[in-house]
Amino acid sequence: MTTHSKIYIAGHRGMVGSAVWRALTAEGYTNIMGRTSKELDLRNQQHVLDFINTERPDIIIDAAARVGGILANSLSPYPFLMENLQIQNNLIDAAHKAETAKFVFLGSSCIYPKFAPQPLKEEHLLTDSLEPTNQWYAIAKIAGVKACEAIREQYGKDFVSLMPTNLYGPNDNFDLETSHVLPAMMRKFHESKSSGEPVKLWGSGTPMREFLHVDDLARAVLFAVKNKLPDYLYNVGTGTDVTIKTLAETIQNTVGHQGVIEWDTTKPDGTPRKLMDSSKLRSLGWAPAFDLESGIKDTYKWFTSHQDDYKTISL
Repeated sequence: MTTHSKIYIAGHRGMVGSAVWRALTAEGYTNIMGRTSKELDLRNQQHVLDFINTERPDIIIDAAARVGGILANSLSPYPFLMENLQIQNNLIDAAHKAETAKFVFLGSSCIYPKFAPQPLKEEHLLTDSLEPTNQWYAIAKIAGVKACEAIREQYGKDFVSLMPTNLYGPNDNFDLETSHVLPAMMRKFHESKSSGEPVKLWGSGTPMREFLHVDDLARAVLFAVKNKLPDYLYNVGTGTDVTIKTLAETIQNTVGHQGVIEWDTTKPDGTPRKLMDSSKLRSLGWAPAFDLESGIKDTYKWFTSHQDDYKTISL
């Protein structure tokens, strides 16, 4: 692979895809391509096959997915399962049939069992039951991981899966009904900042979560593009987690909100703890650059400068 290799980023306008595009461009890659959902419906198998056969990318990075938090998963289980299966399966199969040299599949730490030992290791996959609140998305992503593993095992192709922990950063989704916990909190604190009104948050605040700035994931993708990784599955995280309460207080301090935080303990907490063991990828040479506080400050700076156009997703 060279900086002139043709690279197709599926989902190039989303938080992850746009970060990967920035990272590749900064590294000198000049032949990067993307298609909007209007230009290419990744749920349509024939359209994806025709596109990959015509363009013949050397590398495909699958950053396309239907994503959302606990509420979105609970309200729309079928689309979260079926649309993610359609998107990834169409891309993986088309890449295999077109003899694409490298495929990087991106998933999520939710693929691991709810009560798996901490920190989560790659070998914990499929050893127990999933967290019910996001099982639909998780099952789809597990299928993608296993499809890439199967192609790698049967055909010897360089198909690799990267499983990031909870992501945040520029171009995140800040819609209060469909977003993940960190951007939802940021918006709530920001909108209550001037009035000083209490901010109501779901759950008890006790679950532990790990958060990774999306630019650090993009660097992991760049690492996978530049190197042939020896295994099929790698966790991507910081190796440090915090309580949801600590996260809320960190965001509150960054935003400058002076009001009270009210916890709604009638709402679900989700998985009690979800810390990833990313030592396998770290041992090969990748490492994150952001700690949580600096990452939140970077994200809030982006948020405040994009309030007229920050991304929202409607169910």
